[in-house]
Amino acid sequence: MSISSEHKPLAKQVTGSLHMLPPIVELNVGGEMYTTTLSTLKKHPGSKLAEMFTGQHKLRTDSKGRIFIDRPGTYFKYILEYLRSNQVPTQCIQDVYKEALFYDIEPLIKQLEDSPQIFGERVARKQFLARVPNYSENIELMIRIARAEAVASRYSRVIICVVKTEEDVARCQDALNSLDMDKKSVVKFGPWKAAPSIYDLLDCIEMDVKDKGYKISLQAHVAEKGFRFKSQDFFHIIQFTWW
Repeated sequence: MSISSEHKPLAKQVTGSLHMLPPIVELNVGGEMYTTTLSTLKKHPGSKLAEMFTGQHKLRTDSKGRIFIDRPGTYFKYILEYLRSNQVPTQCIQDVYKEALFYDIEPLIKQLEDSPQIFGERVARKQFLARVPNYSENIELMIRIARAEAVASRYSRVIICVVKTEEDVARCQDALNSLDMDKKSVVKFGPWKAAPSIYDLLDCIEMDVKDKGYKISLQAHVAEKGFRFKSQDFFHIIQFTWW
């Protein structure tokens, strides 16, 4: 039984070779269509992108015969513009940086790493967070607690304790013993030896949880009257909104 054309596979693998690849190349990058030259794609010989078109790798084509690359097509235009004119993108820096890393275009990677956005993230923020013990693990713990408390609820709230110094750790423990809360549900961040403040770390926590797709808000924890000092010195509430 023959297979009609509309039921044929949308993509197939082809083994490219130098004489098979035309000087003008049509690309389908994640559903976005591009036309460029083979020499542009091979501009940086050591890159993964250039290696794709040496004839040594299997390439996939779509139903129209265009070479298919399964990456976000939106940002490939910035990659292509750099290859054509050495123009470093000024938009979508973080996303273009990820694509530059994937395609291993070393000159673009280095130039993007000098941009304020990437420099600030890699050298300033990431280096700071590396000095906060178990930061990533505590983010995941906080999310697990919030999800566990989300059953049949629109909101769930997680209490976090943020302490910068060893002295604050002792004060925080005294406060924790006095607060009317389930101590197991309190996630502690810190201490750390770096210039950023408690509120800088709170900004990082909010940023990283939102980057995971969660809708949250940050509130200071207000203790009952008669408490020895302000609980918001250390304790804060992360509220997750589920719907």
